[in-house]
Amino acid sequence: MSRVLAEKPLGEPLLSAPGGTPTLLRDLIHDHTGTFFDSDRIEMMLDKLAPLARQQGCQSFLDYYYLLKSDGQTDGEWSRVMDALSVQETYFWREMDQIHTLVNVLVPAWFAQARGPLRIWSAACASGEEPFTIAIALAEAGWLERAKIEILASDASGAALEKARRGIYRERSFRALPAHLRSKYFQSVPQGGWCIQAEFLARVRFQRANLVDAAQIAPLASAPIIFCRNVFIYFSPEAIRRTVSRFAERMPAGGHLLVGASESLIRVTNDFSLEEIGSAFVYVKKASEAPGVSRPL
Repeated sequence: MSRVLAEKPLGEPLLSAPGGTPTLLRDLIHDHTGTFFDSDRIEMMLDKLAPLARQQGCQSFLDYYYLLKSDGQTDGEWSRVMDALSVQETYFWREMDQIHTLVNVLVPAWFAQARGPLRIWSAACASGEEPFTIAIALAEAGWLERAKIEILASDASGAALEKARRGIYRERSFRALPAHLRSKYFQSVPQGGWCIQAEFLARVRFQRANLVDAAQIAPLASAPIIFCRNVFIYFSPEAIRRTVSRFAERMPAGGHLLVGASESLIRVTNDFSLEEIGSAFVYVKKASEAPGVSRPL
């Protein structure tokens, strides 16, 4: 049965296709971003895309579908789509059990084995609160002064990365950060908000990367510690499986993958085992003869 998008004026809901909700545009978005909008969220997706389509002179969502179909994955209109669909709800000191495990267990274990520089990747970092939280926690424990640690951070949204690179945050971002740490690592700015110290802006290397693009994430996924938190809640099971498999292809055996508290990879991958380390549960990359092959259990 063919699937069609009704050629309705923008701003009006799409007509139902025989057999279910129209899915062409939804599936194209999913293929390019990993984000999946089920039937009760398609209207929200269209609300976010309608202003972009109007700016392009499209008369219908079908017109916009064909425009996106012909555009490149990381340039042009897709960049604006990534910005429009980006979820930037985050804050400092979020899910700190994992950060404490990083600082108190994983980092000491790494340097105890004299492995050399440590790379930590914050995938889907949004506006930067997570990688800066990692940097501050490491600084508080003295690790940034006595060890070579590289913090990488990426996001598919260029607009989110621009905010991260500025390092200026409003009150909402500080709702969990102890007041003395805000005073220690941030300073108020005349235009309003608080800016993180220049030293920490320089500590984190931001770059654009779409998690469903194997080429873009390949050099990042070799990090032995990856934070990929609160992004898989928006992905389809298949997109999660592909992404985790690509992590596994690059990560060293014994590497650690940290996902959000509400996210589980138990039935997604055989490449990682779930272990309780310190005060948190962490996925540990297994040594295997065929790394990167992820199968549903």
